[in-house]
Amino acid sequence: MSVLKPNRLPRWFSLVVFTFVMFLFPFFSPNPYITTVMAFAGINILLCTGLNLLLGYAGQISFGHAAFWGLGAYVYGILTAKFAWAPVLSLFAAIFFTCLSALAIGIPTLRLRGHYLAVGTLGVGIILQIFFIQLDSLTGGPSGLIKIASFSVGGLVFDTPLKSHYLIWSWVFLGLLGALNLADSRMGRAMRAIKESEVAAETMGVKTFKYKLIIFTLTAGYASVAGVLYAQYLNFAAPETFGLMNSVLLLAMVVVGGIGSFWGPVVGALILTFLPEYLRAYEGLEVLLYGVILAGVMMFIPKGFAPIVKSLPIYLRRIGKR
Repeated sequence: MSVLKPNRLPRWFSLVVFTFVMFLFPFFSPNPYITTVMAFAGINILLCTGLNLLLGYAGQISFGHAAFWGLGAYVYGILTAKFAWAPVLSLFAAIFFTCLSALAIGIPTLRLRGHYLAVGTLGVGIILQIFFIQLDSLTGGPSGLIKIASFSVGGLVFDTPLKSHYLIWSWVFLGLLGALNLADSRMGRAMRAIKESEVAAETMGVKTFKYKLIIFTLTAGYASVAGVLYAQYLNFAAPETFGLMNSVLLLAMVVVGGIGSFWGPVVGALILTFLPEYLRAYEGLEVLLYGVILAGVMMFIPKGFAPIVKSLPIYLRRIGKR
């Protein structure tokens, strides 16, 4: 117990402080547009937190993460827009259906390793996106699904950007809290063993397939909640949002932030959510600049920005002592 305290308390404290700052953000935001971008950053953090558990802790790569995001959004949207279900029930139904789908997909897919697993998850993502397009009687087809209900609990309806901001960042806090507890648990240690060497982990008695399936399903659950938050915020969902490019972008966020780092998904999602907004000023060159920046980060900061941000206070204190 005495060994865990020094490691856990700073992260618990920093998580609470970070959430408190995000809750106050709308009152200090320069304009409503920045607050809207911050809401999408929160959704991306939730997505990347789940993906980081799969990639950074268990060492399993997925190119179909955006498809589970879309599955959560569409299940919630269809139930509220087409069948007039209560938003709370639709949320739990979306999580259940997405996790059940991930479980069914993971049983054959997770028997693959390395680039075979990457290609397998890529195929799953493409198939699900085709379903989003072809089931137009339910999903709205290529045009998207409209009239999705805002989330509500009892008489409280999250139908304004400010209310949705608090809803999104409350879920971000819960998601990060869950990741923090998981990383320090027996399952977290088993996942790190699998990442280092599946063969060695199996030799030590770790049921590698079982843990990979659990974390894959849990990751889908994170994505499902993010999908619900996205759909209820826009009251709309379109299939192109949940395609391959966004799966790659989510992977890039995790890498830029720092794979396997607790704060990596947060830092990476914030950077790559806001960066395109500032690059819009360079009309015609924004895609090129975006690619150059990403390539530069991969080459010169391979461990991501999270370790740099973490060591910044120590560096500033050293400067202050000079």
